[in-house]
Amino acid sequence: MSWLYRTLLRPALFLQDSEAAHDRVLRALAWLARHPRLAAVATAACRTPALPVNLLGLSFPNPVGMAAGMDKGACALPLWQGLGFGFCELGGVTRHAQPGNERPRMFRALADRALINRMGFNNPGAEAIAAKLALWRQGGRWPSHPVGINLGKSKVTPLEAAAEDYACSFRTLRLHADFFVVNVSSPNTPNLRQLQDKAALDEILAALQAINGDGAHAPKPILVKVAPDLSFDALDEILELAGPRCLAGIVSTNTTITRPTSPDARCQQTYREAGGLSGAPLRARSTEIIRHLHLQTKGALPLIGVGGVMSADDAWEKITAGASLLQFYTGLVYEGPTLARKIVSGLKRRLAERGMSELKQAVGIGQ
Repeated sequence: MSWLYRTLLRPALFLQDSEAAHDRVLRALAWLARHPRLAAVATAACRTPALPVNLLGLSFPNPVGMAAGMDKGACALPLWQGLGFGFCELGGVTRHAQPGNERPRMFRALADRALINRMGFNNPGAEAIAAKLALWRQGGRWPSHPVGINLGKSKVTPLEAAAEDYACSFRTLRLHADFFVVNVSSPNTPNLRQLQDKAALDEILAALQAINGDGAHAPKPILVKVAPDLSFDALDEILELAGPRCLAGIVSTNTTITRPTSPDARCQQTYREAGGLSGAPLRARSTEIIRHLHLQTKGALPLIGVGGVMSADDAWEKITAGASLLQFYTGLVYEGPTLARKIVSGLKRRLAERGMSELKQAVGIGQ
């Protein structure tokens, strides 16, 4: 199936505008998600071997997850497990529905296997997502793997009201997901990254944990997604909040505003576009931050590695740097729907070669 994707499907998709292609694929997946028998046939080639991970108080059938940004409206929720993912992260979701930034807002750098996006948290809003998730559950279509939700700030909300904005979304969605990721690191909402400042982030986390610890329901794991453009000192300040604010982990990393040097003229032209860069050029920096966070916390704080995961080699690099779970999105665009299966199979081979039986034995061994 990977050959079919690379030789036939991907060239056809890449003739289209990047966002238009994404929307068409998502509509097709959403249609399949509503037809279980057809979905089972369509995803048969994506069946992924078991490589269980217990983390965040949750059981993951394998460590490879779908990153936020792919399914912002929970349109295809039941299908991600069929594509071999061990978990998925929906969103980003904001309190208020919003259309995002003006189009065009997604661009490919083909030779470098990268994407640039400036989507701007386009999504139907927290209440609509909650209703959609309730329908999937009521219809018996809820996946057996963990489901996370990425929370962002509404564009219309001023920075000084950000904590209540995030808290409202969390309150609305709290019972509809297994874990939550606080996104203060997207480069595509004006001034959002200022919320990575320790004091601002502390206020947001305090508001979320006040709801989380109210005793009405079991608390949900809350993680923070960090930018790859932060200094190690700034990352260390965020880590100082882990204990006081009961952080469950860090997602490392979001897209970057930096640009690589490329010998390909078309890539260089694409890199002039504003927005966050994802894909292969982000791999090394993302892994560098994972390694730093793992060292600073002595492996005590769970890390989800995302950024440039395009192969089993990339995945192993992040695991041995300190990540316990992985995510990808751009890899799905370039490598196709069997990538999760290939990564998990590759991780299992590497573990067997080293006489290891569990993935946690490999976490951080490359330090």
